[in-house]
Amino acid sequence: MEAVIMEDQVAVSFDTGETGFMLVATSLVMLMTPGLAFFYGGLVSRKNVLAVMIQSFVSMGVTTILWWAVGYSLCFSGSYGDGDFAGIIGNLDLAFLRGIDVINDPSPVNANIPVLVWFAYQMMFAIITPALITGAFANRIKFPAYLMFLVAWLLFVYFPFVHMIWGGGLMAHYGVLDFAGGIAVHNIAGMAALASVFYVGRRKFYEGELHSIPLVALGTGLLWFGWYGFNAGSEFAVDHITAIAFVNTDLAASTAAITWLFMGWIFEKKASLVGLLTGAVAGLATITPAAGFVSVGSAAIIGFVSGIVCYLAVHLKNRLKWDDALDVWGVHGVGGMIGILMLGILGSEAINPNVECNGLINGDVSFFGIQLAAVVFSSIWAFGFTWLMLVGINKITPVKVTPMEEEEGLDSSIHGEQAYI
Repeated sequence: MEAVIMEDQVAVSFDTGETGFMLVATSLVMLMTPGLAFFYGGLVSRKNVLAVMIQSFVSMGVTTILWWAVGYSLCFSGSYGDGDFAGIIGNLDLAFLRGIDVINDPSPVNANIPVLVWFAYQMMFAIITPALITGAFANRIKFPAYLMFLVAWLLFVYFPFVHMIWGGGLMAHYGVLDFAGGIAVHNIAGMAALASVFYVGRRKFYEGELHSIPLVALGTGLLWFGWYGFNAGSEFAVDHITAIAFVNTDLAASTAAITWLFMGWIFEKKASLVGLLTGAVAGLATITPAAGFVSVGSAAIIGFVSGIVCYLAVHLKNRLKWDDALDVWGVHGVGGMIGILMLGILGSEAINPNVECNGLINGDVSFFGIQLAAVVFSSIWAFGFTWLMLVGINKITPVKVTPMEEEEGLDSSIHGEQAYI
């Protein structure tokens, strides 16, 4: 079925089925940010629940405004050698949606869908990505500093990578593939988290944290549910690749969850619900860049590898005493890296003939090299820029909470509220 809009005697036709699907997918991705708030809220102590949750919810407001003002334009105006800045960032031609006919213009990736749906869908990705980082410095950062960090990180890390990968920029020019955000979301967020951990330092008061496993389970359920929109929606159409991405998402998450469960059962002698839930999120993060480029069997392999490697990454982090409070680097950073590299190994043009994505097992060594270089480049950029941002922000306003504020809990000392009375 098609919807036809008449304006000035010009008929613009959009597919109502595909448009409806993408609006649902957009809504699912939006739901992931509250899901993340619940997930992180359950993992921290009772006196820091609201402080970590507000960091996710405030991104929904701040990022939406910034996306409308300049974010969309910086990501999707211009292309490599044609109006952008060195293939790294777009221009401001589309700032505040200037020059866009919001009624008639189609999206840049599918003419059957209005441009505003593309605008909104990509905005939901922008909202959740910086929120992922907050789990790393839980209980240790002042709210004004976080707001400055949120804006700066979007401008200098997230927007450039979206343009470079999905906006026709430098990395797209050299053949880097990322179906739904292994680099543009998870790897750069994970490396930013690691830089934040090193800069902010360890917590001075550690009280066991993890006050509500049911909240963690609720958050995981919302994230898992939303991830179908995150990955399947990234095809931005309704076809066989959409279905493959959907099934791959579920299978990788399930395989990683069970793998993590048994890893914990073997090494820690207990079958942990938190371990199962963490493994599921790791599998979801890891399949993200490859969801529409690999077979269903390959998705199971990716989930299995994710469950092992991300578990070991978290174990390594603990041994090295890096205070990544909620394992953002081990789950999202390492998961994103694995997913990009596994795509370079398992990618198949038989699954997705629309792009050159044959991996090592299908005879293309160069594609794996491109994906490896992309991981290295994005990791260095995200870590370095994040560190420099925190140094700069600290010169304007203190980044770290005081020992007294940390001991009291940020809910009360920073926000004047309490989750539980």
